[in-house]
Amino acid sequence: MSKQTGRRRHLAGLTAWDRCAVMGVVNVTPDSFSDGGRFFDTTAAIKHGLDLVAEGADLVDVGGESTRPGATRVDEDEELRRVVPVVRGLASEGVTVSVDTMRASVAERALAAGAALVNDVSGGLADPRMIPVVADAGAPFVVMHWRGLLEGGNVRGTYTDVVTEVVDELHARVEAVLDGGIAPDRIVVDPGLGFSKDAEHDLVLLAHLDRLLALGHPLLVAASRKRFLGRVLAGRPEATPPPARERDAATAAVSALAAHAGAWAVRVHQVRATADAVRVARAVEGAR
Repeated sequence: MSKQTGRRRHLAGLTAWDRCAVMGVVNVTPDSFSDGGRFFDTTAAIKHGLDLVAEGADLVDVGGESTRPGATRVDEDEELRRVVPVVRGLASEGVTVSVDTMRASVAERALAAGAALVNDVSGGLADPRMIPVVADAGAPFVVMHWRGLLEGGNVRGTYTDVVTEVVDELHARVEAVLDGGIAPDRIVVDPGLGFSKDAEHDLVLLAHLDRLLALGHPLLVAASRKRFLGRVLAGRPEATPPPARERDAATAAVSALAAHAGAWAVRVHQVRATADAVRVARAVEGAR
C-alpha cells in the first residue's frame, strides 16, 4: 500500500506533501462547464498553469476533453493537439503535471512529454490500452468511480446505499488495475463526485470519506464548482443555483473538510482560497 504519515497516504513517485495537496485545473477545451474556452490557446493554458502554481497549486491537471454532462467526445488527434504542448510547456518549467484523459494514446504522449500522473475519469474502462500503458510507464494512476459517459445526462445515478456501492465498485476497479500491473503504491482513488450522482449522493460521500480512505490508497476529492455545490448554495429546490464561477468559496469549504478527513489532494479551478484552506487544516492537525 501507499506510504502513510498520520492518516494521509502518499503516492510513490511524487512529492510527499505534509498536508493535503492542491491540484489546479487547466481545461484546454472550448466547452468545459466552468471555464471552457478561457484557456483554449496553448500559450494561455501554459500561463494559466504557471499562475495556478504561483497561487499555491502543488500540481496541475491538464485536460483536453470536457467530461461535463451532455458533452460529446473530441477526436483523438484534436485531444493530442490540445494537451501535449501544454503538458510539455508546464513540465519544462518544473511543474508537476497530471494529464486528465480517458485515452491511452494521450496518456502515453503526455507521459513522454513530462507528465507525472495520469488522471482517468473512467479508471481505465474507456480504453483497454490505458492500464498497460500506465503500467509500462510506471506512472501513478487515478482510479475514479465511473458508470459510463455522461453524453445522455446523469448515467445510472441510482443507488440503494451510495457509499457502500461506490466503495465496492471502486474496490473492484482497483483490483482490476492491480491485476493490470500498476503498483499498489501508485494508485489514487476518487469517488467521482457529480458523475452519475445527484447532489444528495455527493454530500453523503463527502460525509463518509473515511470509508473511501479505508480502501488503502491516497484519496483525490474533485468537488470544484460542481452542481451539488450550486444546489447547496441555492438553499431551496426551486431557487436558481449560482453560476459555476461563484462557487469557489463553497469549494474551499469542501477542500478544508477533505483535508481534515485525510485526503491526499483536492482538485480545484481557483487555487488561492483552497491553498489557504488546506494549510489551515494542516495547522489545526498540528495543534492537536
